[in-house]
Amino acid sequence: MNSVLAPVLALLFATSAWGSLFLVGKPLLASVDPVWFTTFRYALATALLAALVQLFGHSPWRKLREDALRLTLLGLAGYGCFSVLVFWGLARSLPSHGSVIMATMPFTTLLLRWALDAQRPSAASLAGAGVALVGVATVAHVLGAPAATQQTGATMLLGDLVTLAGTLGWVLYTRGAASLPHHSPLEYTALTAVAATPWLVLGATVATLLGALPAPRGADAVMLLPPLLYIAVVPTVLAALAFNFGVRRLGPAVGTLFLNVVPVSVLVVHALQGQMPEVGELAGAALVGAALGFNAWAGRRAAPAAAGASGQRQGAGGHRAGPASAAQCPH
Repeated sequence: MNSVLAPVLALLFATSAWGSLFLVGKPLLASVDPVWFTTFRYALATALLAALVQLFGHSPWRKLREDALRLTLLGLAGYGCFSVLVFWGLARSLPSHGSVIMATMPFTTLLLRWALDAQRPSAASLAGAGVALVGVATVAHVLGAPAATQQTGATMLLGDLVTLAGTLGWVLYTRGAASLPHHSPLEYTALTAVAATPWLVLGATVATLLGALPAPRGADAVMLLPPLLYIAVVPTVLAALAFNFGVRRLGPAVGTLFLNVVPVSVLVVHALQGQMPEVGELAGAALVGAALGFNAWAGRRAAPAAAGASGQRQGAGGHRAGPASAAQCPH
């Protein structure tokens, strides 16, 4: 297969699968609490990931023992905090809203790196982040919600804000991968799941025994098993592996562009089901897509200049300037 076509198809598959996560997951939340939904989802996914890392990892269980605490905390941020908050928000909002909010994560990453690592993004990146924020606000009906839907709009806005907060967990999770450079993408994905899932099970069980969560019914668990298996295998495991493959081949700037497919796929499926998106949803998704595209284009233009500046500094001082210039490129 063509060396470019394979990663492009992988990225299209991954982002379309993530769009399906919202469509398939939304109906399940009527029968199962988001905490138990997350627990079931990652219990199933972890079993598959553990088998994969056993087959293709390099001493994975030794790495798990050595980095147990860090892997656990990052796994709880990425799998626990992210999934619980995103699906709590989804239960009160729409799949199209959640998918658009997910597409803003590259900008959240830029702002978090600015706050935590003092790596100030470029003016172009900040402009793109502002446009993306306007797009999310448009989709969420923050701008000019009709009075007749004020109460529904308030509930949806709360759900969208919680979803946005949940994406911070995933940003911290992806950021944490740099602290474990000796872990391959598969090992990082699998070992964080293996380390965090027992704590998800324990937390859900204790909360249920204390009456804070409704206990899942056996009949519901059996009925929900097929869609949960789909969610665990396709958008949770296979999509993550496909996205990592595509980004490694084409680079993070191009991979960022494909996040546009997440909200677009949701809107397309809704349209095929006869649920035409509102003008505000289309306009907001277009703004987010335009911001992502502009940000990726600006990052690709900045990369040669940064490389040239680094080479000049290396020639003048006899050594490389370090990773600071590369950090300006969005991830």
